[in-house]
Amino acid sequence: MKNYKSLLVLDRFRGLFEKAGVDYAVLRRILQVKLMMDARRVPSFMSKNRKHADRQEAKESNNFLGSLWIYGIFGAFSTPFILLGDNYIFQMSLLFGIFMFMTLTALISDFSSVLLDIRDRNILGTKPIDSRTISMAKTVHVFIYMLFLTGAIGIIPLVVGLLNHGVLFFAVFLLMLILMDLLVLVLTAMLYLAVLRFFDGEKLKDMINYVQIGFTIVITIGYQLLIRLFDFVNLDVAFQPKWWQAMIAPIWFGAPFEVLLKGSRDPLYIVFTLLGILVPILAIAIYIKLMPSLERNLQKLADPGERSGKGGGGWKRFLARLLPVGRQEKAFFRFAWTMIGHEREFKLKVYPTLGFSLIFPFIFIFTQLRDVGLKGLQGTKLYLFIYFCALLVPTIIMMLRYSGRHKAAWIYHTAPIAERSAIYRGTVLAALIRLVLPIYILESVTFVLLFGAAIIPDLIVFGLAITLYPVISFAYLSKALPFSEPFEVAQQSEGMRIIPLLLLLGVFGLVHLGATFVSYGVYIYGVILLILNTVTWRRAFSSSAVK
Repeated sequence: MKNYKSLLVLDRFRGLFEKAGVDYAVLRRILQVKLMMDARRVPSFMSKNRKHADRQEAKESNNFLGSLWIYGIFGAFSTPFILLGDNYIFQMSLLFGIFMFMTLTALISDFSSVLLDIRDRNILGTKPIDSRTISMAKTVHVFIYMLFLTGAIGIIPLVVGLLNHGVLFFAVFLLMLILMDLLVLVLTAMLYLAVLRFFDGEKLKDMINYVQIGFTIVITIGYQLLIRLFDFVNLDVAFQPKWWQAMIAPIWFGAPFEVLLKGSRDPLYIVFTLLGILVPILAIAIYIKLMPSLERNLQKLADPGERSGKGGGGWKRFLARLLPVGRQEKAFFRFAWTMIGHEREFKLKVYPTLGFSLIFPFIFIFTQLRDVGLKGLQGTKLYLFIYFCALLVPTIIMMLRYSGRHKAAWIYHTAPIAERSAIYRGTVLAALIRLVLPIYILESVTFVLLFGAAIIPDLIVFGLAITLYPVISFAYLSKALPFSEPFEVAQQSEGMRIIPLLLLLGVFGLVHLGATFVSYGVYIYGVILLILNTVTWRRAFSSSAVK
């Protein structure tokens, strides 16, 4: 097997692992196998060309590493913060806020399934391997990829910082990035451990998804709070350190630059610096102690428990009867409804997006509250920010093709299905009603309370737009039978293709805004959307369109 460079670097820390009670030789071999298997995953766009896929396997090119350039672009956009001068507490706190936001969301959406994977326990747990070693292998596996991810985001800011602020700035920046990764990883793992200890069976699986949504909302709000710690007066940035700011982690990683590079002796800056250094180290030490407990509790995920599915099954059948579609569409609506609710890995990847969709409209509204106040919202056009709650739609449509049980897709070819379009129409309807409709209703009720009943026609028009949007997303994205492909091929498949769909969502909002300046424009726009819905829902799923 290939001796990966990341393992050669890891060898330098062998003594630390052995002091923690880990069998390093076994740990290294497990990681070697994991990295080899990661490298042999073939993305879906290669699977249609077997020869090309074989060549890719021969090269053992890791597809995750091949997609890091996207994160590098995001890192490049954050580089101007380093060039703003030497107000390090402002520049670096915001920069680390961005980095923490990106790494936390990537960890929640992409690596939670690795942290919560029970296959290691099933395969390795039957061997004479200590559970601490198994759990550490899983943690280090994720940490290696987080370092690559953070390196991709931070490489350009690191180089710019080295050239503009010197070697000491570069060294502190690099150290803080590593400590930030440790904190993010341990924080997420400890949160999952807390959930695992208090829940089991299906309640546990559902609770993990709710925690992900809540975690996503918290880090989004936290980033907004971080920005508001700084006062901007005549292009000058003012920051007053307060004791309660110790609860905001990005400040911890910005303070060392003030203390070590500018010689600040402010007691609070020193406290923030100590928190940024000591908390990640203490967190990883506590996590190592609790790793056996995490592995034991992970076994709960294999427990089916008691599913309170009778009420959900009743709703599923009731809604299916109401739909104005054929019998086969209703059958696949019920099938997709069940899969969306039971497919744990699907929920691990999609549900964090629900958090963004819930909170984003309110973030943009609250930024304006300082100017207009809560009572001043009525009569403004700020309610059109509700379009941001549809951000999750392209991701949902894209992810509907993946499943942890993809090998069962042979059923599509053996079942007496008259038209394949019934499969897609029923599946998209299930995703729209189960995932998008609840957010739409919740946001609409809240917006009526904030802006008044006068916006109800606008909310109805938005409902028509959000009904049309999934169909356009389906028509634009490449098609595969629902739940027929493994999640392993999802990393590079269509992520970049979502960007035009997000721009299209902005077009919907801008057209709606323009319609508000025309007499009866909103109603005319609503009629147009109703006609478009009728046509697209019929034609986008036609036999010729889905071949």
